[in-house]
Amino acid sequence: MTAQLSKIPKKATLNLALQGGGAHGAFTWGVLDGLLAHGGCEFGWIGGTSAGALNAVALVAGLAAGGREGARAKLHQVWEAVAKAAAPEYLKLNPMLASISRSNAMAQMAEMFSPYDLNPLGIDPLRRLIEAHIDFELIRTTKGPELLIAATHVASGTPRFFRRAELTIEAVLASACLPTLQQAVEVDGQAYWDGGFSANPDLMTLAAESPVEDTLIVQLVPLVRTHRPTSAREISGHVSHLTFNQPFVHELEQIETIRRLASRRRGLFGGSLDERDARIAAHRFHLIEAGRFTGSLSVDSRGKPDADLVNYLQSAGATEAGKWLARTWQDVGVRDTAEIGQRLHAMRTAAQPVAATSARKPDSAA
Repeated sequence: MTAQLSKIPKKATLNLALQGGGAHGAFTWGVLDGLLAHGGCEFGWIGGTSAGALNAVALVAGLAAGGREGARAKLHQVWEAVAKAAAPEYLKLNPMLASISRSNAMAQMAEMFSPYDLNPLGIDPLRRLIEAHIDFELIRTTKGPELLIAATHVASGTPRFFRRAELTIEAVLASACLPTLQQAVEVDGQAYWDGGFSANPDLMTLAAESPVEDTLIVQLVPLVRTHRPTSAREISGHVSHLTFNQPFVHELEQIETIRRLASRRRGLFGGSLDERDARIAAHRFHLIEAGRFTGSLSVDSRGKPDADLVNYLQSAGATEAGKWLARTWQDVGVRDTAEIGQRLHAMRTAAQPVAATSARKPDSAA
């Protein structure tokens, strides 16, 4: 891949919008590693949710400590630790629960008991992992890409975006807090859950506020999953898939609506949009998708970050980043390549009823 990237001399700056997806976030690690290997790619603002938030803070912590190679090393350290993580600490305290956690029964228990029942001490193994690898004081006190780490305010369901200067470990834990598995994370006296409920990832703020006018979306979750869920676990997993995809789809639809309005005003009505909408309409989006790799995996695999899965998705992400750079890098700063409208159209088409075919056979020749 290095030889291929060396043929791309252009330098440009990208915002990053990193979607959540549990262990599937290893794909994003691969994408970031590929981008870091290309010396011409600089980073503007970085928005991240859940696993995307973990990737975002690992990236900026590594950049702050050791530049591009430091960032590559930090991402590797974090995901190696994720892959090595065993059963959560609160399960180890109970041999019965530890045994159950290795079977499919754990998912059923999560539906019957809350984390306040199973984990009354609020032990979160992700906290220990992040504390061991991420220096938040360094992030807050050094210059570098701005951060938008999304968490969902439990009381209102609205997103909160934690920025670089205020970032703490609680913000990242809040962004990745699945309410069926972890107790809500408290920040400034308010309770927060996973950011995927409200922004997965945020696109509008990046487009409207970042001085950089190109954003690369790393999409882990396919817009359409063709497999029809039938078992209780599959249905529960698909409900989660739909829930966490809706904020992303909603933002894509908002962007397309603003673009259509801008086009109509230019062509028919005259006038202009307000400054925020004008920036969103003009913003250039780009996309790297994991769907052909993650779409065939079970939804449960997001919560099972074994080494084989992590390494497979990391390699896939790095390969896709190389292909994207070779195919699209010259378009950064020039034109939008994400084709949001076409992707939304394909999603809507998939929802259309299949036309009934006539049962009557054509008349045979006499």
